[in-house]
Amino acid sequence: MFTRISIHSVPVLDQQEALDFYVGKLGFEVSSDVDLGFMRWLTVALPSDPDRQLLLEVPGPPALSEEVAAQVRDLVTKGALGTAAILNTDDCQQTYETLRARGVEFTEEPTKQPYGIDCALRDPFGNHIRITQLAEGPVEITDADIARWQGE
Repeated sequence: MFTRISIHSVPVLDQQEALDFYVGKLGFEVSSDVDLGFMRWLTVALPSDPDRQLLLEVPGPPALSEEVAAQVRDLVTKGALGTAAILNTDDCQQTYETLRARGVEFTEEPTKQPYGIDCALRDPFGNHIRITQLAEGPVEITDADIARWQGE
């Protein structure tokens, strides 16, 4: 059956701005940048994981009608499409500080969680991205953790 995920699509509103953010600020590298005539195929990957790529795709034809593409673009800007990516790091606090120095705006500062330490940001278009330093060993999630995540 399947052996891995190689490309995951992330809707963006402007591919050059996406490059500036994902490559210039987050440290991804361009994997492919091809003008197909009807669309620009633009993928980026982390240097440490070049086989897993993000397709930075502007919603529109031929995949979507103009009407549906406009709806998707609206949902992206509202942050309504869920998490675009969860990026792992060995040191969440240091990654947070490095990215803040590069001008990245965070929606959550590094916070200790049962599964590790993580923080959150949104890309320039509204996509949610989490950065996680995974805990070592088995993870135990308590009812109190669940209640906190649910805002109780």
